[in-house]
Amino acid sequence: VQLQASGGGLVQAGGVLRLSCAASGRTFSNYVMGWFRQAPGKEREFVAAISWSGASTHYADSVKGRFTISRDSGKNTVYLQMNSLKPEDTAVYYCAADGNWGTEAYDYWGQGTPVTVSS
Repeated sequence: VQLQASGGGLVQAGGVLRLSCAASGRTFSNYVMGWFRQAPGKEREFVAAISWSGASTHYADSVKGRFTISRDSGKNTVYLQMNSLKPEDTAVYYCAADGNWGTEAYDYWGQGTPVTVSS
């Protein structure tokens, strides 16, 4: 599975961004998909995950109520809608595929897309 993340950029605090992750290769619709982020000097952290059907989602407490993960199996794409962005959301965001629900154990990782939130 190849994952291509896009949509990052520079935004002011309070702004919005939507990240996309296009998957190719194997059967996308079978996979738990997740978003993670890594801020400068910090460890990678979980952001959000979505089940293979899209019926279940899970969020880190730090983004709950502001971020929404979704998927379009017809387009083999998973999205991360980020609203009310804060400077502490600044990080490189990574998408991942074929994960174990509730863990950070994913088999496939994409390249990151950087998000910078200015105050």
